[in-house]
Amino acid sequence: MEDATAALLIGGIGDGLPVVPPTAARLEAMLAGVAAPDAALGAVPPLFSELTPAGAAYHAVLAGCRPSELGVVQTALQACLAPEFNLLGVQTTTGTAAVAVVVRGPVVAALGMNTGTNLLGPGNRANAAIGRAVALALAGIGGARPGETDMATTGQPGRYGLCLPVAPRAADDRPEDADTVTVLAVGGTAEVLPRGEGRTAAEILDPPAALLAGSALAAGDPGRMSACEQALVVPPEVAERVHALGIADVAAELYRRGNELLANHGLSQERVAASAEAVHVLVTGGAGIKMVHLPGWIGGSRAVTRPIRCPGGEPVSVAEG
Repeated sequence: MEDATAALLIGGIGDGLPVVPPTAARLEAMLAGVAAPDAALGAVPPLFSELTPAGAAYHAVLAGCRPSELGVVQTALQACLAPEFNLLGVQTTTGTAAVAVVVRGPVVAALGMNTGTNLLGPGNRANAAIGRAVALALAGIGGARPGETDMATTGQPGRYGLCLPVAPRAADDRPEDADTVTVLAVGGTAEVLPRGEGRTAAEILDPPAALLAGSALAAGDPGRMSACEQALVVPPEVAERVHALGIADVAAELYRRGNELLANHGLSQERVAASAEAVHVLVTGGAGIKMVHLPGWIGGSRAVTRPIRCPGGEPVSVAEG
């Protein structure tokens, strides 16, 4: 492992952490059943090398993924290539953009992903490996190298991998049998708590709305956030309180309150996101009332959602895992 990690880093592949050696046997197992491993799936910036199932599998092996997880990884990578995601900007910015991979549907439980306590932290192999595989592949295939094409002034830990599975109980308005991946370009994470007892709409929603507005105010030009997405991870306990208050569309309410705060700063023409639909409320996590804000990347990026496909192109089968 040490030799493989060192050799790959010399070749510009890897994130500095130990990797699983990409042996022929491991690559063969990862690609089992893929009829066209060299199929062209799109060019990955900044150097625009071609994404293929074999390339996705190679980096999935490095990250420690199981073969059953390759479909999620490849789907996320293909979603990042959509023009509206602006992957070239994400890969080469001097800012802190990282790709957040949001996974929904029965596949979450089938892969053993953690949707409870510490879901964004260490402790679950599937969460960690999937997030890391996407980050490794984008950098490795795209040729994003620090100081050469990756020009982030500081970067952020999320660039090692950021995978956020959503519990099936909170699949939003999607059909229960829909397995999807959404990719978001985010600038980091910030903890946010309800105010006071957290029993009224204002006490619960004003603090995260303030963070939405604060992200716009911190962008230098507040208008930048008007073309972006923002996200809020809401634990089930808080979601139940909001539901009990009769607020059906939390995203729209956050958008309204955030825009009002901008107006209070004399910025009535600016917005905290591109639209109410660009505010993503993700109900997942363990016990407690602490929410997590994922500010949008101010360089300009729109979220992209894709149905999860097996590497061969067919819909993922939960039964086959």
